[in-house]
Amino acid sequence: MSLRFALLGLLAEEPSSGYDLTRRFEEGIGTFAWSAGHSQIYPELAKLAAAQLVEVVSEGARGRRVYDVTPAGRDALRDWLLGPHTDGGTVRNEFVLRLFLLSALEDADAQVVLRGVQEFAAQQIAVLESAQQEMAAAGLARSAGPNLAAKFGALSYQATHEWAGWASEQVAWRTERS
Repeated sequence: MSLRFALLGLLAEEPSSGYDLTRRFEEGIGTFAWSAGHSQIYPELAKLAAAQLVEVVSEGARGRRVYDVTPAGRDALRDWLLGPHTDGGTVRNEFVLRLFLLSALEDADAQVVLRGVQEFAAQQIAVLESAQQEMAAAGLARSAGPNLAAKFGALSYQATHEWAGWASEQVAWRTERS
């Protein structure tokens, strides 16, 4: 269901073709928030068009269609954005599953995993801070959605980095007590 709203939100920013939307997923939203490829985007665009939430505003060579959100689509997006936060069902987070199962490893191996988590988090913080600098240089308002999402990501990775340090201390303490 979230793909529907991701597409509506991207189209609310600017009319786009399915190809353009795929590229935007690959370059931005898909990296940190929600991933989708051609095989998901095109069928969802057809469903949105059938529901009159988007419309084709131009057609080009080789059947290239540019979509725009309709007023009904904007209303649906607004209702979803203002609605209660839900996780929408089954949680599948491989990263958290690996953390949940860390105690199955020897302590030295668990430390390797935790150092890897810290390194990855530090890399992602740098990527997101760089993206924020690029957005600032391009004149994008700090209150714009991509900036807000980048800051959320950076702070989340900062928390992950700190957690991994704390978890490493806990594993070290467990080793000392053995």
